[in-house]
Amino acid sequence: MSSVWGKILHDLRNPLFRQGYALMANTVVTGVLGMGYWLLAARLYSPEEFGRGQAVITAMRLFASLTALGFVGALARFLPVAGRRTPELALRGYGLAAATGGVAALGFLLTLPMWGKTYSVLSGFWPGLFFLASVLVWAVFTLQDVVLTGLRRATFVPLNNLVFGIVKMGLLVALAGALPAGGIFVSWVIPTALALIPVNWLIFAVVVPRHVEKSDPDQEPPRLREIGRFLAGDFPGTLSILGIVYLVPVVVATQVGEATFGRFSMAHTLASMIELLAMNMAVSLTVEGSFDRAKLAENCRRALRRAFMIVTPIIAVAILAAPLILTVFGSAFADEGTTLLRLMSLAVLPRVLIEVYLSSLRAQSRARTLATVQIGLAVLVLVSTVALFPYTGVNAVGYGLLFSELLVAVLIFGNLRKILKFGETRTPVVTQGSSGAA
Repeated sequence: MSSVWGKILHDLRNPLFRQGYALMANTVVTGVLGMGYWLLAARLYSPEEFGRGQAVITAMRLFASLTALGFVGALARFLPVAGRRTPELALRGYGLAAATGGVAALGFLLTLPMWGKTYSVLSGFWPGLFFLASVLVWAVFTLQDVVLTGLRRATFVPLNNLVFGIVKMGLLVALAGALPAGGIFVSWVIPTALALIPVNWLIFAVVVPRHVEKSDPDQEPPRLREIGRFLAGDFPGTLSILGIVYLVPVVVATQVGEATFGRFSMAHTLASMIELLAMNMAVSLTVEGSFDRAKLAENCRRALRRAFMIVTPIIAVAILAAPLILTVFGSAFADEGTTLLRLMSLAVLPRVLIEVYLSSLRAQSRARTLATVQIGLAVLVLVSTVALFPYTGVNAVGYGLLFSELLVAVLIFGNLRKILKFGETRTPVVTQGSSGAA
């Protein structure tokens, strides 16, 4: 035990692991508090309201993330080297994410009858206005964690989400009697809005000035054209991955009743948290690859080892104990969600390879290849899910993910291996489009 603890302490001296572990700790904190939140919601609200709350929150996150998640790769890539333009880059990200998310949400509200009975709760001026405001808030909330990570301050992220999760659960309980219809969504949004104030004070009053002060004054900050060129390749791919994370559940919500969607969404949420663990180390890899390109291959190998070491036992537990885990929320959750949770958990193994490969491409600014892999994966998942849905119901999401991610992992393995072998062969991995290209 002491040797394991000693290894962890040693890892924490390495920014790659310190950032990655902080983001993984954040996922664990978010996951534990999230399970507690939804367990309370299942006990305090009707099955229909539980499913409706899940569906509205999923839609909010979809529209808020349209641009916010598209900027994750760009901010992780360019914030470390932005120098004096760091605050400008962060604020531009906030503004564009909120603006485009708001426009998309407005389009959704104007076409609400097309989205099925579940979303009819948003009809009317005030419910629609509250939903629109929540999209703007969530867009900034999503990116503030990325800004902290890009500035090597990911250790603040789990603390922020710990406080957010506790306040959210308290408000959920308080609103159960006062607002039985809509209490879930309101209890989710209000703490999110409140969290923006202290976190962004920390970012712009403390973290950003220190980062600018430590930056090399002779280093030329990335130009908007360079960032735009990167986004031109990264954003379409990220947008397609967004379809897997958020659009698929929204589509499912239009095909099934509120109660069924609530049970589907619980299994989907738990499996997505395991997948997020794999992505955490990859985000840290992008940041460190931007700071020091020479260590990219070594950091890729380290990230892969640590990611597999951490997620493999968690996946094993999820597969073996899926019925017991879901029974906590009720027997119907286990009956309808066990297969989905097992399939999605198993799909995380090939996803580790894919995420490390994608992060290495971001660190090298290989936007075209990045977009090709992401769009290809999204098309495979969406097509296979739609094709299988009439035969396997909500489990089609799990089968589609597992098949698609296994296939993509096989296709990219050769290129990933070349990147991993760079430190041994000394063969450059710079290609056209990377910043090191002549």
